[in-house]
Amino acid sequence: MTSMADLEPQHFLWTVHDGIATVRLDRPERKNPLTFESYAELRDMFRALAYADDVQVVVFAPNGGNFCSGGDVHEIIGPLVNMDMKQLLAFTRMTGDMVKAMIGCGKPIIAAVDGVCVGAGAIIAMAADLRLATPEASTAFLFTRVGLAGCDMGACAMLPRIIGQGRAAELLYTGRSMSAAEGERWGFYNALHAADQLEPQAMALAQRLAAGPTFAHGITKTQLNQEWNMGLEQAIEAEAQAQAICMQTADFERAYRAFVNHAKPVFEGD
Repeated sequence: MTSMADLEPQHFLWTVHDGIATVRLDRPERKNPLTFESYAELRDMFRALAYADDVQVVVFAPNGGNFCSGGDVHEIIGPLVNMDMKQLLAFTRMTGDMVKAMIGCGKPIIAAVDGVCVGAGAIIAMAADLRLATPEASTAFLFTRVGLAGCDMGACAMLPRIIGQGRAAELLYTGRSMSAAEGERWGFYNALHAADQLEPQAMALAQRLAAGPTFAHGITKTQLNQEWNMGLEQAIEAEAQAQAICMQTADFERAYRAFVNHAKPVFEGD
């Protein structure tokens, strides 16, 4: 296992406190667009998180009142026009790898969304495990508005599972913005909070998850993602094995000892 508290990324902001990592894109003057470099660095960071023992939860936070405006028009969209098919496929696979790294990092990810959350920004929010937003948040999977298909970075697989096939189809075909109220009503956002309460609420949720049982949370994340591709009988068997593994942990025994002593368990992640 490794430590990531001292990570010094070049293309986003990073802090770790009490097992909670906070990530922010760092171009607030442009509403935090992504570049080739920031995509790759985020992918590498989420891959490394799978082996980090000092981070239990990730909060992906806004910066300057906005979450992410997607790929930078000048630094990504422009150059893509002049690439050949091999280069384009390398790029689209790299962006997809970022999503796969988020799913495979083994840590719950909370997206705290304010303001603009479009394109790849909407994908980052979608790939998070839990999503909070302000009433002002505007979320759009706007790929068709730039002449591309709605099937980007796993959207056609993941978004219908969150909000339903019909609603996902509408957003992916039209590229229109989903209001925060729609997002909460449809189940994309778990809750809405005023702008001055968004990050405190996200941190409170992160602290609750970081208190554990963190090993079991990692198992839950794995099963939530792996069971998409299982039949019911396979899923029940997979959960039987996963739960048996968790029953071998010291945290399970701590919870039992605390219960019989009318105390609150203190989990240690082992």
